[in-house]
Amino acid sequence: MSQLPTEAIGSIPRTAQLTAAIRGFDAGTLGAAEMEAAFDAAVQDTMRELEATGSPLISDGEQRKTHGFATYSVERADNIAPDGVVIKFLDGHIRQLPRLTGGPFKFARYAKDSLALAKPYAHVPMKQAVVSVSALSLFYPPQGLPDYPREVFIEDLLKEQETEMRGCFAAGASKVQIDFTEGRLSLKLDPSGGLLNSFIELNNMALSRFTPEERRHIGVHTCPGADHDSTHSADVDYSELLPSLFELKAGSFCIAMACEKEPERALKIVAKYLKPWQRAYVGVIDVNDPHIESAEEVCERVLQAAAHIPLAQLGTTDDCGFSPFCDDVSTSRETAFAKIRARVLGTAMASKKLGLM
Repeated sequence: MSQLPTEAIGSIPRTAQLTAAIRGFDAGTLGAAEMEAAFDAAVQDTMRELEATGSPLISDGEQRKTHGFATYSVERADNIAPDGVVIKFLDGHIRQLPRLTGGPFKFARYAKDSLALAKPYAHVPMKQAVVSVSALSLFYPPQGLPDYPREVFIEDLLKEQETEMRGCFAAGASKVQIDFTEGRLSLKLDPSGGLLNSFIELNNMALSRFTPEERRHIGVHTCPGADHDSTHSADVDYSELLPSLFELKAGSFCIAMACEKEPERALKIVAKYLKPWQRAYVGVIDVNDPHIESAEEVCERVLQAAAHIPLAQLGTTDDCGFSPFCDDVSTSRETAFAKIRARVLGTAMASKKLGLM
C-alpha cells in the first residue's frame, strides 16, 4: 500500500483582488467581462498555490462560488427571496438561506461549469464540491407553495443535482464531494433526529441515481461549520450524527475531527460504523484555529486515527473549507496554504511511521 491519501475540502480564501471585484460587480460598477477576468486570475493563482503544497488532489478553491458554497446554485435566480432559514453561529453572528418563491426549481449556476473552466490549469487530479440536496431542500418554505407542491420540488431538486454531479465527472473531476455541513446542524434544529433522518433519506435518493462504481468516486463532507472562526453546531454531540452518517451511500467521508474536544471518542464511533467499502478522511487541520499546525502535530493526529481505523480505509483532510463565505477574511490565504502544506507533509510522515512508504 502507498501512503495514506489526503485531500482538501474545497474552498480557499478569495484573493483580495477577487473580493474587491465581487463588491464592484454587486454594486454595478464592474462589468461581466471584468468579473470573469478576476475569477480566472484568482482560480489560476489558487490552483498554482495548491499544487505547490504538494497536494495530490486539488480544487479551484471555489473562487467562482461568489457568495458561498450553499447558495451558488441560485445566485441571481428570479424565484428566490433572501428571507429563508436562519443559521446561528456560536459567536452570535448568523447566516440566512434563500427562500424559494415559486417553481420550477432549477440551478442558475452549476459547479460543473466552474470545474470545466478550471481544469485546463490543473497538473494533478481535481475534485469538485457540490451543495447537498438536503441543504437545498431548506429553501422550500414550510408553508408550501400553492402552485408548486413539495414532492414536485424534490423531484426537480434530485434531477438538478444529478445533472450537476454527472456534469462534474464529464468535466474531468476525479471525485465529487457533497457538502453535508447541515447534518450536525439538523440535530440542533430538531433534537428528535427526525430532520436528520429526512436528510439522510433525501441524499440517498440522490445517490441511488448512481451505480455502486460511480459512488466510489462520490464523497460526503461533514463538519460543525466554519465561518469567521466560529461554528454552528460544535456543541452537538458527534455520537448523535456519526452512526447515521455512514448510512449514506457514498464511497468516502471527510469528517471534521481536529476541532473535536474528544477526538478519541469520535474516532471509535467512526471505526464502529464505517462500512467496509467506505473510506474515512479524518480532519487533521483545525481551520478555525489561527495556529498553523506543524507536520509533527498532523502526524500525531494521523497516528491517533490509525489506531482505530483500518489503514486501507483511512485518509486525511482539513476539518472544513477555508472561508467558505466570500466575506470571511478571518483566515488569510497564506495561513490556509501553510496549513494544507502541513497536512500533506504530516500525512507523509505518518505514512512512513506506519510502514506504508
